[in-house]
Amino acid sequence: MITEQIDALLQEVANLTASSVDEVEQLRIKYLSRKGILNALMAEFRNVAPEEKKAVGMRLNELKQAALTKINGLRDELDAHSGASDDIDLTCTSYPVALGTRHPLSIVRNEIINIFSRMGFTLADGPEVDDDKHVFTMLNFAADHPARDMQDTFFINQHPNDVTKNIILRSHTSGVQTHFMERHQPPLRILSPGRVYRNEAISARAHCFFHQVEGLYVDKQVSFTDLKQVLLTFAREMFGADTKIRLRPSYFPFTEPSAEMDISCHICGGKGCGFCKHTGWVEILGCGIVDPNVLEACGIDSSVYSGYAFGMGVERIANLKYRVSDLREFSENDVRFLEQFKAAH
Repeated sequence: MITEQIDALLQEVANLTASSVDEVEQLRIKYLSRKGILNALMAEFRNVAPEEKKAVGMRLNELKQAALTKINGLRDELDAHSGASDDIDLTCTSYPVALGTRHPLSIVRNEIINIFSRMGFTLADGPEVDDDKHVFTMLNFAADHPARDMQDTFFINQHPNDVTKNIILRSHTSGVQTHFMERHQPPLRILSPGRVYRNEAISARAHCFFHQVEGLYVDKQVSFTDLKQVLLTFAREMFGADTKIRLRPSYFPFTEPSAEMDISCHICGGKGCGFCKHTGWVEILGCGIVDPNVLEACGIDSSVYSGYAFGMGVERIANLKYRVSDLREFSENDVRFLEQFKAAH
């Protein structure tokens, strides 16, 4: 009779013992697995007379619960005796996990942002896929400017009859400034870091994408002297308190007057070496006073407001800090290269 089997098994389960986890697992398989004793009894249960099914079913459940309780109790007892529950962290991996590091460009970008943040600049962001209007036209680029040529700019969609409608990958982060000035009135003091794209051959000194940080300050009575003092502060914060700067006349469509800024070579102290080509100076950024045409194109009254802008390549600054001779190193994700910057942050 099935009830007699259940009674015998209940007595058997009550007297179960085990001296190892493996023995506990064997007991689980014997009584509770798909091919175990309980499953066999459940198959036999189908042949029980209908009037007896309720009583026999209750006894089967009693046996199942007794087996589960006994087997789990044996397992817990062994675990407690071995100290496994206290000494082993089952969430740990079975091998040490090596810690990573920030990318050198992220380290340098964050340092640049921190320096200008302390001078009152706030972050502004803009689209990487932009239109010609914000990237070129509103920044005072002539319709036939070389920067619009296919050799420099990646075009997503071209409109031969209206270049202002061209959709492009931005070639500089200055487009963030036009977007921001369209939506805000002075005073403005923003910093816009981001990735830019240019149709150039990849080499040790050039790449088809790189990173820039551009700054803009627009207010009443902003002068070139203000710009010079901000850039001198930045250079000394980034490269050391003894760093000197010089500004050389240059040309950019969106600033007038424009300049390129050099810093004294921090490797030779300005005495001349191979890194600075024996001049004692290294170029790091371009800058200038915002052209009135740019302000007007963005809806800002140039008779009331003036401003300055500057822009630098993050890779350029990283090269100066870490003396990385090949730009491709920054984008190839060679772990041997990246591990050198663990102590840099």
